[in-house]
Amino acid sequence: MEATRPATRVMIVDDEESQRTALATMVEAWGFATQTAVDGQDALDKLDKFRAQVILTDLMMPRLDGKELLKRLQQQGNAPPAIVLTAFGNLETALQTIHDLGAYWFLEKPIQARELRLLLERAASQSRLAEHAERLERQLSYQGVLGDLVGQSRSMRQIFSLIRQVAPSKAVVLVTGESGTGKELVARAIHDLSPRRNGPFVALNCAALPETLIESELFGHEKGAFTGAVERRAGCFELAQNGTLLLDEIGDMPLGTQAKLLRVLEDSRVRRLGGKSEILVDVRVVAATNKPLEESIRKVTFREDLYYRINVFPIALPPLRDRKEDIPVLCSALLKELNRKHDCKVTDVTPQALERMQQHNWPGNVRELRNALERAVILASEGSIQASHLPPQLGGGSALERGAGASEGAAPVTESGTPVAVLPVGVTIEEAERKLIELTLEHTKNNKTRAADILGISLKTLFNKLKGYGSEGDS
Repeated sequence: MEATRPATRVMIVDDEESQRTALATMVEAWGFATQTAVDGQDALDKLDKFRAQVILTDLMMPRLDGKELLKRLQQQGNAPPAIVLTAFGNLETALQTIHDLGAYWFLEKPIQARELRLLLERAASQSRLAEHAERLERQLSYQGVLGDLVGQSRSMRQIFSLIRQVAPSKAVVLVTGESGTGKELVARAIHDLSPRRNGPFVALNCAALPETLIESELFGHEKGAFTGAVERRAGCFELAQNGTLLLDEIGDMPLGTQAKLLRVLEDSRVRRLGGKSEILVDVRVVAATNKPLEESIRKVTFREDLYYRINVFPIALPPLRDRKEDIPVLCSALLKELNRKHDCKVTDVTPQALERMQQHNWPGNVRELRNALERAVILASEGSIQASHLPPQLGGGSALERGAGASEGAAPVTESGTPVAVLPVGVTIEEAERKLIELTLEHTKNNKTRAADILGISLKTLFNKLKGYGSEGDS
């Protein structure tokens, strides 16, 4: 039997609701999968989850217009073919957008359905060819690639095999591993290899939401269900209908929510907060955690019955320190991505730099490797990454180990003069984290953007941490 080709994903961006809805209805009738956005910023926010293969965008919009949207996508290095919609009088701007930003084509309003369908099919064909070429290049460049997961080690080959085996099924998968090992990438690979690959992939970080909001995010709510519920809202289970829902950091889910989640997993029905009826859902659940859930069960912070329900098919990701033979192939993959992101032309990593990487213990795993390479790519700009381009701590032991021998009363520093956090045994994780953040801000002269980059966290996360300490400082 001939396999059905997945529907091409089209992002429709228009600030006029009637135009946006009409376009979506028409495009879906032609067999395309669509997502709509009210402006360029809304489109950028949604493109993380809806990986569009074609962009259909209005040119003139408030907040972020079509031209700026395409410019941002081009800077990120992931711009799909785009068709620009323009009103009479904006033709010159549309042509300039095509010339400067590589838009696929333009159409004047009012839109002619026949022309639009022809352009969408041609743009979709171009997008498929580009995706096929990229997959082929990656497969030829290095053995051991599955989606965005990369590795040649025996442990990673076993992970790839497990993913391929479980993907076609409906089984709940529990992905475990330290932070930065790629748990979400495993969930995406399972989704992309499953019969649900044309459906949505929705990720919810259970640790990032307060207890008062997580149930609303999971199950949705009706208008008036609680203070601030000014309209009905669908939860993640409804949003992931016929697709995959990733429950990241499930070990941090409140016990009360765990009981409700268990019931949904048992009977595939959800009830919105404040709702009177249940909604039947068809969702594949992948759970992920960096915590040992068996220990959480002993501490009565995680339900044993829920653990057995989600641990149907466990996949344990190895830390990078246990698969250092994968570092060269990971570098090759990451360099391609980082070159596109920063418009650089770095070709490879020198043997001396690779040796430094092999000596490092990588407590932050692949995420730490990516951050180190991103810094090195920016410094090198082109050619090869030298050992001098790498962060000073790589290959020389941890910052705490290097600072432990510093003379009492002197502020320990690395060879390059970077201050080192020295902490006594017995300090809590929270205290150590606060000390590291404060020292980094001191080093960057309170430049929070640079501090967040050095720490490998988002600026929003840094502000939230400082708010919790009650020391936001100057903006």
